[in-house]
Amino acid sequence: MAALYYMIPVAVIVVGLAIWLFFWAVNSGQYDDLDSPAHSILFDDDDPNHKAGVEKADREAGKDQDRPGD
Repeated sequence: MAALYYMIPVAVIVVGLAIWLFFWAVNSGQYDDLDSPAHSILFDDDDPNHKAGVEKADREAGKDQDRPGD
């Protein structure tokens, strides 16, 4: 029975910390864009039409300027 006197306040503190972390994540924008990361894995890195593929190709080639037509 004496353990309950310690465990209940600890549980309340843990729940309060979890709620605070959730609201911090929401306010800092952690959940703003949920679709882009899921769709980005569908594109091939070597696809020149995909912006991530173009940036990676530029970095590998050592180019710092923009591509013509961008």
